[in-house]
Amino acid sequence: MNVTTEELNALEELINIGVGRAASLLNEMVDSHIRLKIPVVKVLSATDVYQELIKRFHDETLSSVKLGFTGSFHGTASLIFPTDSASTLIAVLTGEDPSADLDAVKIGTLSEIGNIVINGVMGSLSNVLKKHINYTLPVYLEDNLENLLLSAYENDSKILLAQASFTIERLEIIGDIILIFLVGTFDALINAMKDEMGII
Repeated sequence: MNVTTEELNALEELINIGVGRAASLLNEMVDSHIRLKIPVVKVLSATDVYQELIKRFHDETLSSVKLGFTGSFHGTASLIFPTDSASTLIAVLTGEDPSADLDAVKIGTLSEIGNIVINGVMGSLSNVLKKHINYTLPVYLEDNLENLLLSAYENDSKILLAQASFTIERLEIIGDIILIFLVGTFDALINAMKDEMGII
């Protein structure tokens, strides 16, 4: 995808700043201490992201929170969880029995978590790069990976895949932050990083 190691390291740094802010906000909301880590950041095509994630998720139903963004950059951002991880996360944050029917609570809570995490990441990008970004309201979706990913994006869209690890009181919950940049927008992001962060 013509992204240099230095550019990828800079993206990783910006995303980690964002999830650090998101973790601080989540910690203020709940009694449990939440630690967020982003051990993996990759730039891939939609097809490659699908191939990467299908090995982990297979054809299971996933929980996803999706926001659109416009302004200096155009695209969508999603936070995707396996349904089991989503249920565990909801149970910890709400104190409810994870086996209970939590549809309304689950949707509301996951939408808020997605909103906080995605806004943290995108806010980090816009603040450091001095670019303005507008957001749509978060939308909650449950579907398999193919319908969440391949049906929504063009193959030549550039996807920034950041695998997020939520550690909550010894629980390890894995989610993926998927930033989809429309064609041309990703180049604008890289150019802004070069201007503001001194990347050659």
